[in-house]
Amino acid sequence: MATQLREAKSLTELVISWEALPNDFQLEDEPVENTGQPLLAGALRESLEISGFIKPQMLIASNFGLCATVNEQLIIKAPDWVYVPSVKEILGNRKSYTPHLEGEIPEIVMEFLSDTEGGEYSVKRTYPPGKWFFYEQILQVPIYIIFEPESGLLEFYQLENKRYELKQPDENGRHWVETMGLFLGTWQGTKETRPGYWLRWWDEAGNLLPWAVEQIEQERQRAEQERQQKERLIAYLQSQGIDPNNLPPLE
Repeated sequence: MATQLREAKSLTELVISWEALPNDFQLEDEPVENTGQPLLAGALRESLEISGFIKPQMLIASNFGLCATVNEQLIIKAPDWVYVPSVKEILGNRKSYTPHLEGEIPEIVMEFLSDTEGGEYSVKRTYPPGKWFFYEQILQVPIYIIFEPESGLLEFYQLENKRYELKQPDENGRHWVETMGLFLGTWQGTKETRPGYWLRWWDEAGNLLPWAVEQIEQERQRAEQERQQKERLIAYLQSQGIDPNNLPPLE
């Protein structure tokens, strides 16, 4: 998902700058590779929003252009999911994002593997560079995640000494994201008629951050428990000859 402005040439010597897109620049409107990718990305954001994690200054987006100018050539990559902790200006209709110029560099980028080769592992240096090279060497994103939805394989890479290192999950199969204060891991089940593997968030105590449908079900179960407790209390009072509708006032 890169926009090529000039003929390919070597990026061996990197001169990186952070420049605004021209006002008349038209971003490519490429369709997503399959219908599952928007669901995966949307589910990640949904639980963060419900939990109250998202703040106005954050940027969380999917299939969204990240920009950099390298050796005077504009490079744009659109990861399947991106998290930026803080931007300088809050915009309601942001179409692209240039780190440093518009705010912090992304903390996390994610790519969801599909049947179509998207270059998620490409370290190609010539223009246009591969995704891996772009995220690692140009943007220097601290965390790069590659997720294979069909098998549930989650690869969690962390930037160390300017290179991505594959990290092993904890005993629960999750990865701790220090800057977010959350765990990330895989979960198997069905959402929006899509069965299979999903990426999910857990808080520091190990509690799964719910989706809206799960939160509604939790509230329904809580209300049902309260109703049953009330019925048991009424039945007990009646067994003791006490009218629950005519209780004496509290002193």
